[in-house]
Amino acid sequence: MDDRVAGALSLPDDWPAHPDLSLALNRMGSFDWDLDSGLMHMDEPALDVFDLRAEEYDDRPESLAVRVPLDEGVRLDALVSQALKSGRSNYGAYFRSLRRDGSLRWTHTQGFVQRDATGRPRRIIGIVRDATQELADSTARRDLDRERRRRTSLVEATAAALAHARTVRDVTDVLKNSQGLAHLGATSLVIGLMEAGRIHLVADGPEGSFVPGTRYTRTDEPYPMSEAVRTLTPRFIESAADFAASYPILWPHISHLGITSAAYLPLIAQARPIGALGLLYSDKDGFTGDERNLLVALGSSIAQSLQRAMLYEQEHDLAEGLQQAMLPRRIPEVPGAQTAVRYRSARLGRDIGGDWYDVIPLPGGRVGAVIGDVQGHDTHAAAVMGQLRIVLRAYAAEGHSPATVMARASVFLHELDTDRFATCTYAEADLTTGVVQLVRAGHVDPLVREADGTCRKVSVDGGLPLGLSAMFGRLEYPVSTVELDPGQTMVLFTDGLVELPGADLDEGMLLLADMVRNGPQDLQELADRLCEWVDERGGEDDVAVLLLRRRAAHAPQPGGRLQQHVAQNDPEALSSARHMIRAAVRAWGAKDRADEVELAADELTTNALMHTDGGAIVTIRVLTGAGRRLRIDVEDRSSALPRRRDAGESGVSGRGLMLVDQLADAWGVESRGTGKCVWCEFSIPPRD
Repeated sequence: MDDRVAGALSLPDDWPAHPDLSLALNRMGSFDWDLDSGLMHMDEPALDVFDLRAEEYDDRPESLAVRVPLDEGVRLDALVSQALKSGRSNYGAYFRSLRRDGSLRWTHTQGFVQRDATGRPRRIIGIVRDATQELADSTARRDLDRERRRRTSLVEATAAALAHARTVRDVTDVLKNSQGLAHLGATSLVIGLMEAGRIHLVADGPEGSFVPGTRYTRTDEPYPMSEAVRTLTPRFIESAADFAASYPILWPHISHLGITSAAYLPLIAQARPIGALGLLYSDKDGFTGDERNLLVALGSSIAQSLQRAMLYEQEHDLAEGLQQAMLPRRIPEVPGAQTAVRYRSARLGRDIGGDWYDVIPLPGGRVGAVIGDVQGHDTHAAAVMGQLRIVLRAYAAEGHSPATVMARASVFLHELDTDRFATCTYAEADLTTGVVQLVRAGHVDPLVREADGTCRKVSVDGGLPLGLSAMFGRLEYPVSTVELDPGQTMVLFTDGLVELPGADLDEGMLLLADMVRNGPQDLQELADRLCEWVDERGGEDDVAVLLLRRRAAHAPQPGGRLQQHVAQNDPEALSSARHMIRAAVRAWGAKDRADEVELAADELTTNALMHTDGGAIVTIRVLTGAGRRLRIDVEDRSSALPRRRDAGESGVSGRGLMLVDQLADAWGVESRGTGKCVWCEFSIPPRD
């Protein structure tokens, strides 16, 4: 283990404990479980017992889930919890574990609890060993079964296993795999749930047992499940003859399965039937009174779990519907670009989240691309996301610069009377020139995929998340620029795409870059592949993905431009214009003349604001023809032409056009109706 990680978790100085050599000689493995950090070291013999390689185990008990069946894991967790709460100093248990080839083996564990002076448990040191041979003896196996039956009832074991089930599918999977059914000797089970007055079969019996036409049945039809729901009483079928006589329509379809008896139990929750459970037996005749009571209790426990699972699914579907309603109903066609978006909701262990995407068509051949994530995983996060998406779209459509859009969205979220914050990346792309202005609010950096498939991360200077920047008065968001060449793709995503269990964010970014590099060329297929990748590695968070590709046919053209309106007494707009000019100069290969261009543009803009009554429109573009030139136009509504004059005594006023004359290769003034345009040009190197 990394020493830095161990130190950060304040592990005991002697962790992990070094076992006695005699343990290994007796084919026993040892473990040292630090309860404060949750880390559990296992030596090589212990890993051999679980049929695990060293690289497959990361010192966390959760890694053993691949080798311990769900119901056995639940029983072991309950056993350890009881020992810790009761003050006992040791515990022991036999349990089944899975080999790599899928077969089961008996395993024994013994743990000794170490407590501090207050009695609080701090550490468990113990052993594990292969107990298959020990329990092979029939007498030992009978003693073990007798002890297990004495210590826990079937209903309690099943209820414990079902406590972790969140969906109806989880419940049916637990029941099919539960050792409780094996105790009863049941061959299989069938489950039907009430839907719109009919019984929907959600769990079939053994292969070949499904009867065509019974996926949905009415409660008045002559089937045992219908009878149990209709009468709200269990139906115990004592023999094959009883089955054939009572249900002549059903029996011919299942007689080949060798069923000798069956029990159909109504599933009742809150005094109303929600379905029925059927247990089928192949080597049992009749039911004792104790067995009937036990099965009725089992049905009650299963009914409660199923009702809880159905309510969870309903709430999740409602939340997911709300989340989907908050996302754009459709992505608009953007001239010069190809887009693909995906949203993948987390269905395991969490509710719906606040991830979102948006594509905003803007004037002048520009497009805004947004990716974001509101803190939390509930309907409130989805509701906040919807409001934030709408206002961010509105600010962008009003023509504000990317930095202003982000700052105003942060203020909005702060004033929304919510304790949530949000991370976000906003990219404004001019598809004619290829210039992309990026603003990042606590979000992960985007990727750019080249036309040849290579992929790189774009490092974007960032500010605080939305809401927090307004709270702390830090609303300055730096603007980064990148030029998107024809055929290049910008990949925007939320952190659920790169968060991997047991790995840091940088490792996740490297894996994602490799996935994008080797992914399909088609954008829609690539977006699908990224979501499939999350499912394959068991991602638990929501994921939003937005892919933006500049079309090859939309190469730079003469006249391609960036434009910003600067109103009187609007310092934000003036700052945005400077950001725009700086971005264009860098992206268009004029970095060597950046200072000259920025200073000249600033002088022309300041003159327009000081000496006219209205605002100014600042435009920057690249002209081709006899050499490559970068041109800046500053338009205002005054018809009075400027003149170059010497600076006054103060040395401040009057120097603007003199500076422009010295800095630019050419400059001039043009009348524009009721106003004018002052322009200047700079020669820049040919594009590579």
